[in-house]
Amino acid sequence: MREQSFDVYGRRLAALAWGDPDATPVLALHGWLDNAASFIPLAGKVRDMHLVALDMAGNGQSDHRAADGEYNIWSDLPDIEAVADQLGWERFALLGHSRGAIISCLYASARPERIERLALLDAVVPGAVDPADCPRQLADFLTDKRRLLDKPGRVFADPAEAVAIREHKGLSPLAAKLIAERNLVPAEGGWRWSHDARLTGASAFKLTEAHTRAVLAGLSMPGLLLLAENGLARHGDLPGIPDTMETKTVPGDHHCHMDESVDAIAAELQEFLAGGTL
Repeated sequence: MREQSFDVYGRRLAALAWGDPDATPVLALHGWLDNAASFIPLAGKVRDMHLVALDMAGNGQSDHRAADGEYNIWSDLPDIEAVADQLGWERFALLGHSRGAIISCLYASARPERIERLALLDAVVPGAVDPADCPRQLADFLTDKRRLLDKPGRVFADPAEAVAIREHKGLSPLAAKLIAERNLVPAEGGWRWSHDARLTGASAFKLTEAHTRAVLAGLSMPGLLLLAENGLARHGDLPGIPDTMETKTVPGDHHCHMDESVDAIAAELQEFLAGGTL
């Protein structure tokens, strides 16, 4: 494992990387309030891949967006393209978990010519909303923007306190430790979360069912969707999955790629992304 960083539109995006740079290129995008460390357990179990896992903007060790910037799901798309360009990847595979899977779908639909394969962990597209909810959504966005822009972060006397919070929210001890420790920075009196508080606010706009169906219709590349048995996504909530995407159910919960199901996940991804078995 090695640290890597990218200068993207004047901001630093941090990343973790594994594997031979000449191997199959795979860009990994983490879930909401997670970071690149969420792929550490998985990365140690696959081969023949050049796996680069981003700390997406405002998460982990990456810079926050400017005060006039936002964290809508499409805000990350230019960052993905810029990182791929800097890596020299004309075509590459995307591996996304949760929010990162949703963002991966958006990018793959917009730039199908650049995505060789698309692997998704326990998410595909965001839940659709009624267009009539648009004014309320915008109002919530405006309120949260003002409330969160300068919100002081909680200070922990010991990193173990932060790890315990992530465990309390359902992560295993190992997963909580990996994610929490990469998401902490020194502060007066101890440690505080490094993520941008604006990530917890309302989006300005949400996609309707027509939008999500259009996004899915644009996915022409081979796809693999791994749904966790006890995860957040359900088959009935996924309209319009394209024929090019194979859907499988795997053991575990939403963070199945970090826990006891990691071997099963690794085997599926090894075959799909690198064309071989473990």
